[in-house]
Amino acid sequence: MTMAKNEKKKIDKEELKSKLNDIKTEYKGNRKEMSAHLKELLKNELAEYRKREKTRGAEMISIFAAHNYYANGFTPVELRTTLEDLGPTYVKIGQIMSSRVDLLPENYCKELEKLRQNVKPLSAEVARAVIEEETGKTIDELYSEFRDEPLGSASIGQAHYAVLKDGTKVVTKVQRPLIADMMRKDYVLLKKLAGLVNVVTDNDDGQSIDLISVIEELEKVTDEELDFRVEANNTKFFKENCIEDEEKITCPTVIDELTTERIFTMTFVDGYTISHKERLKKDGYDPMAIGQTIAENFVHQVLDVGTFHADPHQGNIMVSNGKPYWIDFGMIGRISDKDINKIQNMVLALLSGETEDLVNSITSMGATSSKTNRDKLLEDADIFLSKYTGTKGISDLDMSELFDEITDLSSKHNITLPGQFTMLGRALLAIEGVIEQLCPELDLFKMLSKKMIERTKKSFDLKQTLLDTGKGIIGAGKKVGKIPGLLADSLNGLSKGKMKINMEITGYEEPLERIGVYIKYVVLSLIACILFIGSCILASVDLQPKTSNGMPLISVGGIVFSIALAIYSVSKLTKKK
Repeated sequence: MTMAKNEKKKIDKEELKSKLNDIKTEYKGNRKEMSAHLKELLKNELAEYRKREKTRGAEMISIFAAHNYYANGFTPVELRTTLEDLGPTYVKIGQIMSSRVDLLPENYCKELEKLRQNVKPLSAEVARAVIEEETGKTIDELYSEFRDEPLGSASIGQAHYAVLKDGTKVVTKVQRPLIADMMRKDYVLLKKLAGLVNVVTDNDDGQSIDLISVIEELEKVTDEELDFRVEANNTKFFKENCIEDEEKITCPTVIDELTTERIFTMTFVDGYTISHKERLKKDGYDPMAIGQTIAENFVHQVLDVGTFHADPHQGNIMVSNGKPYWIDFGMIGRISDKDINKIQNMVLALLSGETEDLVNSITSMGATSSKTNRDKLLEDADIFLSKYTGTKGISDLDMSELFDEITDLSSKHNITLPGQFTMLGRALLAIEGVIEQLCPELDLFKMLSKKMIERTKKSFDLKQTLLDTGKGIIGAGKKVGKIPGLLADSLNGLSKGKMKINMEITGYEEPLERIGVYIKYVVLSLIACILFIGSCILASVDLQPKTSNGMPLISVGGIVFSIALAIYSVSKLTKKK
């Protein structure tokens, strides 16, 4: 053990003991009553679970104490090793976290992707018993065929192939009987312990991570994963709204009568994932055509529907009889028209090379903090834009790389981007990888840019734009028309020996520094005009001393100074910023 380890601040034992008593109280709860048959099948597991309840709090506290965050901070590696030490439930939580770049920084997600879990499959008897308990019918009443060997097994559930009485081939996903109760109670413990060690730290990149907030958000995500009806509803929504032509691309159909909180049944996709490129060719299918269909549909999801598959990796896209199928809708992304407009504004600012517009786009997308320094952000944005000098159009951009860079720039300046943007960025990166493997000659982002241009044209309202411009011109004209009257009032005030200029800026928050500069020179120009007219008036007054041509010296000085001030102010106002 290194010296740094020896010098760690230790958690007070009495504090741990007190917290443990609180946790034990919180940890108890009423689990859903099981059928007598299922209890008998799970007799050993239930005994282990009851034993685990009694010692789990102390076990978790000892693990947290061993990973003393007071000394090291909450690093990505520390998070992964802690979850591994906490056991299978937390490994699953870590796996969920690894795909949520909207909750955790990218370096944490990448580290959590290393988590692997070896899960013992449910016995066929238990799987059958869960289905029968959920439906109130026997397996023989539900299916003409049910295969006991699972298609796949994971920490929350496992999938079984079956055939319905009408001959429909299906997959029934069965939830492990104790997992929901176990995970929900472990979250209670985790929140308590996170509060105890007070892990709100900065990582190596200077990003603040509020562990308790992350845990609370993950708890919501996990609750959705534990309720199979959520995934079923996502699947139905996707099929109804994101699939334009089922002859070209589709997804499984949900079997409602065999879907509950703990079981989920959908039609079986008799095929293989698109990672098998050589098999596609061998079977006589064109990878290019399949890739183009997938890309077009994904672009449609994002820009037309505003709902997209948030985890579109190779394993979640299958091919059956040459037709692509989207599967696994546990994670769905949603993005509004307003959000898309913000992205389009950002891209247009980038193409035009306008630093101010780019910064405004980024700050409109995310939430700034007290640590955000706009001047430094403008400097970095200017450097960022220099990389894209010479870019002629959207099709020249790599959108996934652009999202990564914008995310990094925002993070550096303490701007928090909402989850929908980071989720979209990750989905773009995943789908780009799919296309690159399947048909590298296909330009996904050219398709995306074409769709964005079409969308921009459709959303452009010439009539409304001209109307808004006309209103602006009329408004400006009305204000200009008031200037002579305001000037006369100012001169009247000056002649009485009192003048007050009172300006107030309210409303839309533009960069105040720039506006302040403009106001300054407008006021100086106004003062120059007033001073010039006043000096001309004084020229007719008999004041001493006078110049050789009989003009009061004060009048000549005022005229010269006012002209110089006017030239200076106008030159500043017309200078290009």
